[in-house]
Amino acid sequence: MQSKLSDIELIEQSLAGNQAAYADLIRRHQRFVFTLAMRFSKNREDAEEIAQDCFIKAYRSLSNFQRQSKFSTWLYSIVYTTAMTFLRKKRVDTDSIDDENTYIQLENHSSGFDSNSVENKSRSYYLNQAITQLLPDDAAIITLFYMGEQSLEEIGNTLGIEPNTVKVKLFRARQRLKEKLERNLKHEVKELI
Repeated sequence: MQSKLSDIELIEQSLAGNQAAYADLIRRHQRFVFTLAMRFSKNREDAEEIAQDCFIKAYRSLSNFQRQSKFSTWLYSIVYTTAMTFLRKKRVDTDSIDDENTYIQLENHSSGFDSNSVENKSRSYYLNQAITQLLPDDAAIITLFYMGEQSLEEIGNTLGIEPNTVKVKLFRARQRLKEKLERNLKHEVKELI
């Protein structure tokens, strides 16, 4: 039962040659790595490529992991640098917000009809739609803070900036997210009336 092991224990086993331990690390973090990559690339195929590159880079650099921060923080910094490099090479227009493929559908974990489930899916849909309309840096900070539940210090380590700068960027990203939500929901309300 390797899934009960901590990230550090899985890393130690991986370094000892246990490939199944690294596969467990991938399974544990793949969804969030993909979501973060998607926030940057806004394209499913590119996000898959970024995520795959990240796990390969992490495996090759696993012996360099200093354990001064959480493994997830170290891994997400790899995602950030890999995504930025990928986007620079591809010269993607980060302001394109009309692509319908940018929305990440959440998995349905409930069975049967549940009004709270429908309401939560609706909220998640509008929230994800608004996040995909943000610039990649804003989307990354929002994603790391809320979905990744990382502290300002951990986000700073991931992005290579000071925690106070993260705090300011997070505040501004929230403001822009609020504007996107208000604009999107205003259109939805008009459609209902």
